[in-house]
Amino acid sequence: MELAYIPSPSQGVWHIGPLPIRAYALCIILGIAAALWLTRRRWIKLGGNPDDVVDITLWAVPFGIVGGRLYHVITDPELYFKSGEQPIRALYIWDGGLGIWGAVALGALGAWIGCRRRGVPLAAFADALAPGLILAQAIGRWGNYFNQELYGDPTTLPWGLKITYIDSSGQTAHGVFQPTFLYESLWDLACMALLLYADRRWNFHSGRLFALYVACYTAGRGWIESLRTDHANHILGLRLNDWTSLICFLVAVGYLIVSRNRPEPERRLGRSGLAPEGPAPDDAAMDDVASEPAETTATAEPSEPSDDAADEPAGDAEKHTPRV
Repeated sequence: MELAYIPSPSQGVWHIGPLPIRAYALCIILGIAAALWLTRRRWIKLGGNPDDVVDITLWAVPFGIVGGRLYHVITDPELYFKSGEQPIRALYIWDGGLGIWGAVALGALGAWIGCRRRGVPLAAFADALAPGLILAQAIGRWGNYFNQELYGDPTTLPWGLKITYIDSSGQTAHGVFQPTFLYESLWDLACMALLLYADRRWNFHSGRLFALYVACYTAGRGWIESLRTDHANHILGLRLNDWTSLICFLVAVGYLIVSRNRPEPERRLGRSGLAPEGPAPDDAAMDDVASEPAETTATAEPSEPSDDAADEPAGDAEKHTPRV
């Protein structure tokens, strides 16, 4: 008998009249809001226009949601299209099932469109986004907690997650399992802290911070995936997501190696960069140069009038009087 465990939520859906409010959707929305907040702060600190973040997000988020769902459905088609299943459920995003790989891939396409419209280099925006993106993942994982899904093997650990499920005989059963959603959420938060530190310490640019995000996340996702017992297709004995993690990890590390000596672009933010306040140094220098002759004329001692000047009428003499 388990003496300690993490209880599952009593419900994951609340109703306001006929409108269902789903905890899974709330976690996704909260994660997007947190990513938007952190990315906006980082973009402003870099000298970018804060309006860029909102405009690019409006392209990236819808693409990312569609991409995440497509990845899930394509890699697990038997859940929706085999005999006895309901294909319409492939559209039920609120039931869970958003693959991060598809979300990042198609979300990047949406971000690229938004960046082109704003004149922002995609690599620079990806670097600004990376810590916020993994923060969104950390928050979004709690949607799996409310849906009671994506857990691991049975466990007697005090932080095990109590799950109500349907057993092989069709009866309602209870058990305590590895809370893989919690492991991944904590790992994501640790990765976010590492990204923020690395960016301050080494000033990552040219997409290198985003590559570090991919490497860090996939390193943790590999071992967390091995704990999960939910349905997954296998290739050569490994879950499909393990293979995806391995490939993405190798690509990210390879990019970090080949780009380690790449110089920082002269216009890192493209035409998005805001002009600094105050006059430019060259303009100020020109103003100083322009003012020097006037000051010299004003302080110069007047020369002695010539005899010809003394013979001139007073009215004409005034024309030669220096004005200060």
